[in-house]
Amino acid sequence: MAMSMGAARRGKPKIRPPKRPTSETPIKDTWSKLAHAIREIQNHNASKLSYEEHYRYGYNMVLHKHGDQLYNGVKALISEHLDRLAEEKIVPTFPRSGGTRGAGKLGGGAEAIERALEGDRFLKAIKSAWEDHTGSMRKIRDILKYMDKGYSTANGLPLIYDVGLTLFLSHIIRSSKHPIHTHLISTLLSQVQLERDGETITRSTVRECTDILLRLNVPEREGGKTVYVTDFEPEFLRRSAEFYGLEAVEELDKNDAAQYLRRVERRLAEEADRTVHYLSTTTHPALQELLIANLLTPHLQSVLDMPGSGLVTMLDSDRLPDLRRLYTLYLKVPKDEGKTALRTALRADIEERGKAVNEGTIERNDAGPSTATIGQDDEDDPKGKGKAKSSSTSASPISNAINSALRWVQDVLDLKDKFDGILETAFMGDKQVQVSINEAFQSFINANPRAPEYLSLFIDENLKKGTKARSDIEIESALEKTIVLFRFLSDKDKFERYYKNHLARRLLYARSASDDSEKQMVTKLKMEMGFQFTQKLEGMFTDMRLSNESANSFRNYQNRHGTISIDLSVNVLTASYWPQPIVATSTCTFPSALQPAMETFQKYYDSRHSGRRLTWQGNLGTADVRVRFKNRSHDLNLSTHALVVLLLFEDSKAGDSLSYSEIKSSTDLPDADLIRTLQSLACAKFRVLSKIPKGRDVNPSDKFEFNESFTSPLARIKIMQVASKVESVKEREETQEMVDEERKHQVEACIVRIMKDRKTMSHNDLISEVAHQLSSRFSPSMSLIKKRIEGLIDREYLERTNDMGSYRYLA
Repeated sequence: MAMSMGAARRGKPKIRPPKRPTSETPIKDTWSKLAHAIREIQNHNASKLSYEEHYRYGYNMVLHKHGDQLYNGVKALISEHLDRLAEEKIVPTFPRSGGTRGAGKLGGGAEAIERALEGDRFLKAIKSAWEDHTGSMRKIRDILKYMDKGYSTANGLPLIYDVGLTLFLSHIIRSSKHPIHTHLISTLLSQVQLERDGETITRSTVRECTDILLRLNVPEREGGKTVYVTDFEPEFLRRSAEFYGLEAVEELDKNDAAQYLRRVERRLAEEADRTVHYLSTTTHPALQELLIANLLTPHLQSVLDMPGSGLVTMLDSDRLPDLRRLYTLYLKVPKDEGKTALRTALRADIEERGKAVNEGTIERNDAGPSTATIGQDDEDDPKGKGKAKSSSTSASPISNAINSALRWVQDVLDLKDKFDGILETAFMGDKQVQVSINEAFQSFINANPRAPEYLSLFIDENLKKGTKARSDIEIESALEKTIVLFRFLSDKDKFERYYKNHLARRLLYARSASDDSEKQMVTKLKMEMGFQFTQKLEGMFTDMRLSNESANSFRNYQNRHGTISIDLSVNVLTASYWPQPIVATSTCTFPSALQPAMETFQKYYDSRHSGRRLTWQGNLGTADVRVRFKNRSHDLNLSTHALVVLLLFEDSKAGDSLSYSEIKSSTDLPDADLIRTLQSLACAKFRVLSKIPKGRDVNPSDKFEFNESFTSPLARIKIMQVASKVESVKEREETQEMVDEERKHQVEACIVRIMKDRKTMSHNDLISEVAHQLSSRFSPSMSLIKKRIEGLIDREYLERTNDMGSYRYLA
């Protein structure tokens, strides 16, 4: 706008102010000049006007109390100008198509291009009108500053620039003369839809029009919010919901789960980008919620269960990127519905896989009898060199049973490794997902009643020497993994019983690969279960250490009191530490050849300890003896029971035989031990005795004779008891009976311990507390706890109070 400046005088320069209108100047002329100036501004001829002069016109009208005339007159001029802008600039650009056709796709090709161009032309017209109007309003505001200050503010009226915005809304955006509003909203929606369909639009034009809507506010009576929020956003969200609801159904029909999730991920990113670049960021939360509500929430289970591509397929193929995308998207579903659905499906899948592992083990076990027949003990011939081979099968039933047990544990460990990797990589180590994974493993592991036995066998296989070369690091890794599975066991007391048996065999047979590894394993168990759980295991190590020390002392004793004819090594075991099958008193009449050595050790032991009683056990002992056959002599390594039987044939002649009953009478061995011993001597690979009649099984009617014609290329031969480390059905029943009996005592001890501390407790509280305290070892049934309470009441440890639902401890 041009400024009127007075001519500079010579000498001292001076700015000459404009002439002050006299009071006689008619207001009508003042308004006429000011109105002409405003029209010139609107016609883009502001450069010809004087700012000071027209400012003074506005000043005088307000000063002479004609502010209302000025205020209303300017409003009328603005309205007139806006109506002209609508007629000249906007109406001619109305899109011929009229608007969107519902929420679906708008079509492609030439039609889409034409629609995009028409919409862009119309939006540019809106933008042009806005820029024309706001440019004029800024200049009008400048010359009417005094009106804003002296009249509008004083009378509580909007400033003239704000009036211009309001008039733009009523005469352009919401024009009553032309359907501009309808075309504008539908065109904006059409442009968005075209881009969703893959067409190219001019984003800057859409952005400028949405900015106009964001700068215009509706009247206070309508909420005072922006036109964007009241007019555009609700319709945009409604159309978006319809579109994505239809798209979800279409995409699920034609795509697999991974493709669908990628589509959803892309749509979320596209809409987020859209709100940043040409809509409003305030729309983003509602739009994202809408996308999730239409693309994910109704189809959570459908995606997970999709045949050939759902969660199971992703897990089978280790599709970590797809699984991570699945987790990330499901995490967005509100109220944890997505994560809950994922956790439930994941747990079901793991349980199904675990069920297959369990069934596979059952099938392998059912392939042959689980009881021992003929063959070397796997523990003492780990590489299978001494196993009897059959023409029909290459592995004995014993080996099959052990391999089945080890295979089960390895399968479970492999499954755990798989899902641990998926948890960290795809599920971001989510603790809730981890809980579901652990619950699934706990469920199917405990569904296998032989899990405690199998886990102990697996540890035994890793800790004993001679199985296969393993580094300390490999052993440590295997033990660490088995501890993870150990945590899942509910019957930890049953595992303890098996572990003690296996540890006892490793120690007594000197089969441990590393003492350090053995002690590390016990330390790990102590950290998991506490001192009471491992107290007896540590006692077994102590017995073995003291026995080794005693061996040196016994040799010194012999030097002083005379040596014995055989080299005797004795392990002295504390009965309370070792498992019952090891220290249980078993009848055996030792031959006279062994008696002097046993008596000498007895005297030695009595000289060092008073008040202790030794009971000789031969069931886990071994012996080395040289036997002369017809062709040559062989050094035999066999069990103590086998030596006792073999010595019966020491003075036999060719053709002499002993019946089963005679051998039993002479050795006093139990039938089970005797049968196993005779099988190892007469039915295994190295048959130093001959059975009459020949056969694989030992019967009470059989006879046995010394096999003088026995030959073998080996100078030293191992003949160990035929035994299977996997329990037979009968042995498992016996083990379960012992476990149940021990649990009775543990439940009673727990009840007494709790009641001694609490003095009085209600029935439900007592049962709950007992179950909680014993849960680390096993899960006691409610009926077991009730029976033990009744037993303690009968033995007067407890009594019922007057309130029949409570108990009192009796000191």
